[in-house]
Amino acid sequence: MESKISTQHNQQLAQINQKIIADGETLPSVMLKDGSSVQTGTVATMLHNINLYNAGQRGTVETELELAIPTLFKVGLFDLFVPDEWLSDGNSGRQFVGRKAKEFLANKVNK
Repeated sequence: MESKISTQHNQQLAQINQKIIADGETLPSVMLKDGSSVQTGTVATMLHNINLYNAGQRGTVETELELAIPTLFKVGLFDLFVPDEWLSDGNSGRQFVGRKAKEFLANKVNK
C-alpha cells in the first residue's frame, strides 16, 4: 500500500520512539528506494506499546500505536501480517493495532 509519510509525522514518531532507546541516543529517519522517508524504531516501539497496552495502559499508548500505523503500512508489516491476522489472535494489543489498521485502510479507500 502506497502511503506518503509527512516530515511532521516522522518527527512525532521520533519523539515516541525515544522511549525505547538509551538517553542521548537518537534514531534516524531513513529514505526508502521510492524516495519517501520513514522513522526507524517504529516497529520496536509498537511491540513495546503492545506490551504496555496488554498491561492495561491506554490513552497515550493507544495514540502512539495509532500514529505508527501509516509507517507500518509503508514498511510492509501489514503485507506480512494482514490486519485480520492481528484481529484473530487473543492478544488485546495486537487486536487494537489490527482494528486501527483496518480503519486506516477504510479511510484511504474513502478518500
